[in-house]
Amino acid sequence: MKLATSMTVNRLSEVVWEIPATEKLGMLVPARIYGTEKILGEMDEGVFEQVTNVACLPGIQRYAVCMPDGHWGYGFPIGGVAAFDVRHGIIAPGGVGYDINCGMRLIRTDLTLADVKPRLEALMTKLFQAVPAGVGSQGFVKLNRQTFQAVMRKGARWCVDQGYGWESDLTYTEEGGCLKEADPDCISEQAYQRGTSQLGTLGSGNHYLEVQVVHRDRIYDHHVAEQLGIHGRDQIVIMVHCGSRGFGHQVGTDYLRRFEQAAKGSGLVVKDRQLTCAPFQSREGQDYFSAMNCAANAAFANRQVIAHQIREAFCSIFKQSSESLGMRQVYDVAHNIAKVERYEEGLLLVHRKGATRAFGPGSADVPEPFQRVGQPVICGGSMETGSYLLVGTSRADTESFGSTMHGAGRTMSRAQAKRTVRGAQLQRDMAQRGILVKAVSMAGLAEEAGIAYKNISDVVESVETAGITKKVAELLPIGNIKG
Repeated sequence: MKLATSMTVNRLSEVVWEIPATEKLGMLVPARIYGTEKILGEMDEGVFEQVTNVACLPGIQRYAVCMPDGHWGYGFPIGGVAAFDVRHGIIAPGGVGYDINCGMRLIRTDLTLADVKPRLEALMTKLFQAVPAGVGSQGFVKLNRQTFQAVMRKGARWCVDQGYGWESDLTYTEEGGCLKEADPDCISEQAYQRGTSQLGTLGSGNHYLEVQVVHRDRIYDHHVAEQLGIHGRDQIVIMVHCGSRGFGHQVGTDYLRRFEQAAKGSGLVVKDRQLTCAPFQSREGQDYFSAMNCAANAAFANRQVIAHQIREAFCSIFKQSSESLGMRQVYDVAHNIAKVERYEEGLLLVHRKGATRAFGPGSADVPEPFQRVGQPVICGGSMETGSYLLVGTSRADTESFGSTMHGAGRTMSRAQAKRTVRGAQLQRDMAQRGILVKAVSMAGLAEEAGIAYKNISDVVESVETAGITKKVAELLPIGNIKG
């Protein structure tokens, strides 16, 4: 097999590969990549370089990891996972990403395709109006400095207290939708200004709101599906992918600058400027952790308000209450975050960048309703192909720091996609295939064409074969909103 690297890559199993810790490269631990032979062969050179650079960071434990959706990112590869000793390790904004707590939310309904198809145009128009999308979009929830601080501290809880959601939404959200180590005093004035108007907005790029139908022939575990509220039979669900938007981006920008200044006198040397970091226990490291949690809570709140707006839109179109429509949240999970978790080595700071938590059955951090089946994992594909609902496993807890993939993963740059695809033509083609797309920008739509992404089924098969995630159901798009 020809790879886009001259590094030694050893095969550990059918879908696990390892680059040995090499003193010449400064690696402290090996680097592991999950994926089939086909996926590994298609990975760009930057992935191999970046995952080995991560393996050189102080305090890293066991190995640096890249999931099968991995591709070149800022510092860490997207799809990267790395765990650091909380006493002697580092924290790296490049291991979290600029869109802090970009994540996924899935809402189930009792509606079927037969119910929705005749009203799909009206429904998508209503959703497009209800959930602002695009660069600079502003939400209907107006915040001042004081209320925005409350959002930073309370996350999704603040929204539910204001009437934007159900109490049960918090049960079905990672960490209850609130990370407690958030301190608004660690947020810059510029970040405040960028964040106060964006609650309840999708933004742009690869963010989306998608109406989907459960594939009637691809429910892989009916018992687990029932536990998650999925019964199949052309059931309609809604998936949301977005994060902390400009607020999180500003937090990342602020602390990368601060870390760079602090690094000049600390003697902390990294192989890539994009991996600029600070000791986790340092003042800079703790301040970033507190600020990152503020942004993560804002992202939980953002998706919570969007869920409220989705329910309102469905109620308007179907003339029923969201309760009677069965619009319960399945789960909400982050995939750009760093969290303190306990493993056999002790307390570790686990960075997940474009990677999803995937705790198995019995884990103390899995909500009580999922204790027997494992934590739900929501894996978004391209808007042309479909997505998956999965659950975490005990093997993930022991082998991959409770982590798995987060989506399909790009194979084509945004610029190349725009040169290859015309957005308006893509929109027409998708409509002919039964997928109605509402987009703010045709150029932005072209960037997200299916050909720009890996085959989602190949990615999912890789993590299932590895035993770190278990497939539950496949979800097919029928309507999509893009920024």
